[in-house]
Amino acid sequence: MSVRRLAEDTVQPASFAFNAQNAAWAEATIKKYPKGREQSAVIPLLMRAQEQDGWVTKAAIESVADMLGMAYIRVLEVATFYTQFQLAPVGTRAHVQVCGTTPCMLRGAEDLIKVCKSRIHAEPFHLNETGTLSWEEVECQGACVNAPMVMIFKDTFEDLTPERLEEIIDSFDAGRGAEITPGPQIDRVYSAPEGGLTSLTTPDAEPKKAPARKAEKDAVSVPPSNAAKPRTDADETDPALKTPATAKVEAAANAEVKGDTRAEGGATASKKAAKPALDDPNRPAAVERPAAPDDLKLISGVGPKIEGILHELGIFTFAQVAAWRENERAWVDSYLNFKGRIDRDDWVRQADALARGGEAEYIRVFGKKPR
Repeated sequence: MSVRRLAEDTVQPASFAFNAQNAAWAEATIKKYPKGREQSAVIPLLMRAQEQDGWVTKAAIESVADMLGMAYIRVLEVATFYTQFQLAPVGTRAHVQVCGTTPCMLRGAEDLIKVCKSRIHAEPFHLNETGTLSWEEVECQGACVNAPMVMIFKDTFEDLTPERLEEIIDSFDAGRGAEITPGPQIDRVYSAPEGGLTSLTTPDAEPKKAPARKAEKDAVSVPPSNAAKPRTDADETDPALKTPATAKVEAAANAEVKGDTRAEGGATASKKAAKPALDDPNRPAAVERPAAPDDLKLISGVGPKIEGILHELGIFTFAQVAAWRENERAWVDSYLNFKGRIDRDDWVRQADALARGGEAEYIRVFGKKPR
């Protein structure tokens, strides 16, 4: 980074003060930071000073330092470190920042710089004869796909040609910069392809079903290498040492004998349990939707999707959940395919605390905030 210094004293104003609107903004901004950390507002205050006067003056640095109780040198360090702060006067109608990073350079940024040199000044950070225009070369400004580009104050102008940049500079110099639409200067919407979309213009095709897995072989054809086996003093032929494949086959055989459907190859391992019927007598009683339903998402284990399902079942309040009996909990757990999660997460006790005293009671009972 090149050395950055304040402008000569000959161009420095004698004093600085925020105008009434910016002073109120600055005071509100400082209050956003915790007590004792108000100095963290130094960057936004310097930026607002630059927006007011066009550049960061020595007097503005000292004024911001006084507002935040900081040493002048500390604020000077911030202003000279960050290149978004202009330390000398810039054009009153336009300060053109030309991106010179690789994508823009490959797409013609050098030609844009030539335009700035011919229409504004041969050197960056110098004003034109009337003081209305200035320019500089900067690093990446984040619109690489729309290269080459420039930024004028807070707006970006992308997909530029030298001719188009000349037109933009002339418009700003004539006081008509607000008439130019920022963004791409060609026929494209933001970063979409030029001329409109060329791909992904039709709905996604139906996903193909994955082929069914082949049944696991009953015999092990290739034993694993010794490196994959755990260290042991037992003989290599010890029958207690089972390869992973052998263990799976044996587990499946045991499952068949014991009727366990959890092991691989079990008869019903891949089948999902059927949802209980909605007219099942164990289903909790539904109620009409109240004007202000309880926020069931405060119950640990209930998210937006689950809350929506509970609403479909006519469950809207903590009191309803707190009153569930064992058979009703089992019905809801099965309907949600939760595999016992309702009892593990203790929904009933959570709902009871929330129904009796809201978050305060929940914290008293569980020692933490809900969710």
